[in-house]
Amino acid sequence: MLNSKTKNMVIASFLCAVGILIPIISPIKIILEPASFTLASHVALFIAMFISPFVSLSVAIGTTIGFFIGGFPIVIVLRALSHVIFAVIGAYILKIKPDLLSSKYKSLLFGLLISLVHAAAEVLVVIPFYFGNSLSSGYYSNGFVYAVILLVGVGTIVHSMLDYMISIFIWDALKNTKLIQTSSVKSNLL
Repeated sequence: MLNSKTKNMVIASFLCAVGILIPIISPIKIILEPASFTLASHVALFIAMFISPFVSLSVAIGTTIGFFIGGFPIVIVLRALSHVIFAVIGAYILKIKPDLLSSKYKSLLFGLLISLVHAAAEVLVVIPFYFGNSLSSGYYSNGFVYAVILLVGVGTIVHSMLDYMISIFIWDALKNTKLIQTSSVKSNLL
């Protein structure tokens, strides 16, 4: 039988692989020039967040390394790195208040809070690239508010909430398995 640390390391590795693979192979992409949003691309990270701060940090760093090695543009790699912020904050909040996922209302508020942190971090990553004129021309055709605030900011909030809801659905299916067990985060949303 694997000890808890080894099991979490194996789960983190699996979630890293899933977190890298989904954006690469998913056919469900919403393209709003110049941005694109891949449905479920944050699911592995949210599930990691439900497990522990260590697993969420590992998955955020692992997926960032995967995007870097995969040759993605540096702005995408840094946006992936910014996931460390919301994932670790969210995991620590869940560690302190594990009942946040026990009701739909609490869970939706928590998801919205984390989505706001997620969006703010991504906007902060994109701003220097925008003003440094190092993004694709599509970012500049409709201006800063449209490209950065609406597409990256609001788009990330919507995308994050959709992925969060998918993650809750998957977490509810996984939480009672022997593979993924956590003493802290409980969800009874379905």
